[in-house]
Amino acid sequence: MHRLGPYRAGMSDTQTMVRTQIAIDDHAYFLAQGQDIEKLQARIEDAVRAGGRFERFVVVGNRQMSVLFTAASRVAFSIETVQYDARDTGDEDQPFGGFFDD
Repeated sequence: MHRLGPYRAGMSDTQTMVRTQIAIDDHAYFLAQGQDIEKLQARIEDAVRAGGRFERFVVVGNRQMSVLFTAASRVAFSIETVQYDARDTGDEDQPFGGFFDD
């Protein structure tokens, strides 16, 4: 799992966290905190070996995605440090952004 925040970066009071992006073909999604990246990668590999299968994961906003992965799918992961967002918990029962904001 790649959740390392919140922590203070250097001597500043800015809290940061690690955010992982998954790019699938021509679409990119930021994964919610708490996603186990190594397990997701293994599930995607298994789906491709099985000839294709839908796999689920939670994206920023605490929304579940279901994506069909096949041998033709192109998938890349990238990791960056971003400003801490306490709302980004990966809890699907607490969505935020868009229609769900107050």
